[in-house]
Amino acid sequence: MLRGDDAVGPHLAKLLENEPAPNWEVLDGGQMPEDFVSVVRREHPRVLVVVDAASMELEPGALRRLSAEDVATDYMMTTHSLPISFMLSELESCCDELIFLGIQPAQMEFMGALTPAVRETAEELHTRFVQGYDFSAVPALAVD
Repeated sequence: MLRGDDAVGPHLAKLLENEPAPNWEVLDGGQMPEDFVSVVRREHPRVLVVVDAASMELEPGALRRLSAEDVATDYMMTTHSLPISFMLSELESCCDELIFLGIQPAQMEFMGALTPAVRETAEELHTRFVQGYDFSAVPALAVD
C-alpha cells in the first residue's frame, strides 16, 4: 500500500494517463518501480524522467532534481523493495538521459492521502509535461 505523499508518482502517472503529454509515455512504477527496468531497457528512451517522494529536509512539495550521489545520502528514504540508488543505476544504463525528480513529502502515513502541497506540485509537473518543459531546468538539490 502507498503511504500518503509516497503516492505522488502514481498520482502524476494517473494525471498523465487522463490528459497525456505529447511525446511522452507513462509507466506507473507504483510500489515496485524496479519491476519496470526491463521495459525501459527494451524501449531505450532518449530521456527518462523518474518522479518519486524524496525526504530532502525541504518544505513539503519542494521539487528538486536529484543525482545518484544525493540518493546515497541520509536525506533519502524509500518504501521500495530495492535501494533506489540501485534502481537509478540500472535505469541510467537504459536511456540517454535520466532525470530523477524528488518531491518533498509532508507525511508518509500508511493509507494517508496526498497532502495539498504535494498534490499541487504533481499538478504543476503534469502541466509542465503537457507544455513540453525541459526538466533538466529543475533546480538540483543543494547539499550543505
